Amino acid sequence: MAVPAEELLPGTRRALLHRLAVGQAQGRTPSLVGAVVRGGRLVWAEGRSMIDGHSPDADVQYRIGSITKTFVAVQVMRLRDEGALDLADPLARHLPDLAATPTAEAAAAAATATATAAGLGAGAGATGGAGALTIAHLLGHTAGLASEPPGPWWERTPGTLRPRLGDVLDEPPLRHPPGRRFHYSNPGFALLGALVSRLRGQPWGDTLHQELLAPLGLSRTTLLPQAPHAGGFAVHPWADVMLPEPLQDTGVMAPAGQLWSTAADLARWAVFLTRGDKDILSADTLAEMRQPTSGPDKADGWTTATGLGLQLRRHDGRLLYGHAGSMPGFLAGVWVSRSDDVAAVVLANATAGPAVAQIAADLIRIVAEHEPRIPEPWRPVSAVDPELLALTGLWHWGPAPHLMYLRADGGLELIPQGQTGRGSRFRAEPDGTWTGLDGYYAGETLRVVRAADGTAAHLDIGTFVFTRTPYDPGVDIPGGIDPDPWQAY
Repeated sequence: MAVPAEELLPGTRRALLHRLAVGQAQGRTPSLVGAVVRGGRLVWAEGRSMIDGHSPDADVQYRIGSITKTFVAVQVMRLRDEGALDLADPLARHLPDLAATPTAEAAAAAATATATAAGLGAGAGATGGAGALTIAHLLGHTAGLASEPPGPWWERTPGTLRPRLGDVLDEPPLRHPPGRRFHYSNPGFALLGALVSRLRGQPWGDTLHQELLAPLGLSRTTLLPQAPHAGGFAVHPWADVMLPEPLQDTGVMAPAGQLWSTAADLARWAVFLTRGDKDILSADTLAEMRQPTSGPDKADGWTTATGLGLQLRRHDGRLLYGHAGSMPGFLAGVWVSRSDDVAAVVLANATAGPAVAQIAADLIRIVAEHEPRIPEPWRPVSAVDPELLALTGLWHWGPAPHLMYLRADGGLELIPQGQTGRGSRFRAEPDGTWTGLDGYYAGETLRVVRAADGTAAHLDIGTFVFTRTPYDPGVDIPGGIDPDPWQAY
């Protein structure tokens, strides 16, 4: 696919090509393709190959492995938004045949043993078979399922060895108590693919094509390879020799890592993961998928986390989301920086070697540093509600000052002004309350408590009282206020 040369400055393109070339050479991979998206458009794509004069372009297929999971997750969230399921639903509600596959007794025994070994006490993990796991557990890899299905190495053997969905589960299936910790599980996404198939009434791949691939124009994303495509290889760790890797149809495990795609198609997918599509999945739901499902809140200093089918990581001070992928003979990565409005795709046809996630992060960094995003011009709002304007300015949680700011989109933002405090953005609700969108107050309710004359007397945020002056004596504050406050000692 030809990319207009004027999209990026020559120095930027040279730096990107250099990083890709270093990645191919140091990673000792037969070929490496990189692509960059900026402003919702593919602006750069290059390839490097061991064959002189024959570098792959953005239209050559590579196997993308676990990036497949991002497609499955979007399918599941579509079903959630349609009301066909709830993320808190037990899997058995939609796949009842899994309720005893393997037996609930065996699963409970394993979970109890795991919990006891971890010092959690008998019965802490005894929650039944795989059917008792929730959809949210599976999406966020917190179900406690085994990482891999039983039997021979599933990525290198035909799917006919696992003809039934129950064949992807070990007996007992649990390695950890559900909901207690992150534990990556390929079988978990095989179950989610089966869930999509059951609720849509057709094979998972058919639904994928109809609902996502065709509407988004991902014509080169397929379950099986279509020419032109790369062959997969293993490169010897101590010698410059190669070994072809087998290319298998993984059958019921396909939703965990079956797909083949191109840099151009994945660039379009990255745009969708950034902006959403009103006919497929809203930007709000995609934002929900980017929130960590386990571990610390995004305001804390974590470096890696998992959302609902998406991976999150921090590189060079910026937050990236997307997914890595690997199958025998292939490595892949698609990563997005929303703050820079830049995404990168990297594809390689080697089992191990090139650090595709680091390369993708570096491609994003190069564009962001060479050509930083130009912010939209500041513009005043065209109209403002006087009552909202009256809420702006300083408020105090006890003695801690906070600034309430009215955003251009009509939302409120609470910004700590001292060395301590908790900030959040808030969205207006029809009943006059506000709902926290992030930070400590995410999901909490802000209520404006008004005086007899209608003015805002104080704010109640999840029972915490914010007043215009520190511990305003005119406000009924829980616990009361000393009748002679702010004395000198």
